[in-house]
Amino acid sequence: MPRFLHVVGARPNFMKIAPLLREMDGRGWDNTLVHTGQHYDEDMSASFFHDLDIRAPDVNLGVGSGTHATQTAAVLTGMERVLEDVRPDLLIVVGDVNSTIAAALAAVKLHIPVAHVEAGLRSGDRRMPEEINRILTDQLSALCLTPSRDGDENLLREGIGEDRIRFVGNIMIDSLHYSVHRADKAGTLARYGVSRGEYGLVTLHRPSNVDHAGTLSGILDALERIAEDLPLLFPAHPRTKARLEALGRPLQHVRLLDPFTYLEMVALLEGAAVVLTDSGGLQEESTALGVPCLTLRSTTERPITITQGTNVLVPDRSTAAILDAFASQRNAGEGATLPDGWDGRTAGRIADVFAEWLQGDRAV
Repeated sequence: MPRFLHVVGARPNFMKIAPLLREMDGRGWDNTLVHTGQHYDEDMSASFFHDLDIRAPDVNLGVGSGTHATQTAAVLTGMERVLEDVRPDLLIVVGDVNSTIAAALAAVKLHIPVAHVEAGLRSGDRRMPEEINRILTDQLSALCLTPSRDGDENLLREGIGEDRIRFVGNIMIDSLHYSVHRADKAGTLARYGVSRGEYGLVTLHRPSNVDHAGTLSGILDALERIAEDLPLLFPAHPRTKARLEALGRPLQHVRLLDPFTYLEMVALLEGAAVVLTDSGGLQEESTALGVPCLTLRSTTERPITITQGTNVLVPDRSTAAILDAFASQRNAGEGATLPDGWDGRTAGRIADVFAEWLQGDRAV
């Protein structure tokens, strides 16, 4: 029986591993799930496991928060021990967090092949830690499983051979399809006092937006102006909340809230009129649900959400630029189409790739 080791480290990973783990458990394969504990809030991690119907992890490394170097080193050390104990046929990593690159590096040093789910995404901005994690993880991986066709092109340009690349589609959409029917949409909207199509969602957490007081102030000015006419719900990442407190300016119109559970976010996203975000996953989920999205970033590793989806990039984070983008955002969904492979069946295609790969050359 083939033996697989799956690694998650932060909330974005959970949405990607959940459907794959269900699919592979359903095939009777030997699957070990490792949670590195990278995420800042273990209570929230537990809620995501519940919401996404993921079984309890077999191993929790409990590495906790810290600098990029601290987290990466702790995961690298912890994963080496787990890999030596389990000796899987294949290590499966997802996304682009520090746990992703650390686990991949630990595996290849032990001559254990790596599969990277969500390979090939590129923003072109190497100042982003996630971009470095993506590039290095793909270079280390025996199998690069891409969510969109542009991912294949990016990998080929970087010298990765076609034999290592498999287009499988977007596994985030598998989780979205699974969860949108489980979410208490009416109850969630009522709980937050909003009506379908009559509010917007805001998420901000990237250092380029929240670590610079001037940039953050300009964004907040725009949000306050928008919220005078359209209620905005702002579930704040703890790091973002700390930056807001340091800035020392209360929000008069925007509703600052504690982070949502995943099912709450799905329900509120599905009913929103618009999303303003710097998240990667929300760009994809809003496209899948047909909700206009303004991405407050200079680049995106998901350009297909712009060329085919409902996403609009707002590289100038000044108040005026955000307000201009918001004024025209209602046209963002016009002509939008669902990208190839965003059909909720990606997990099955990935498992098929693994089954085929196990029968062939399994070089690292």
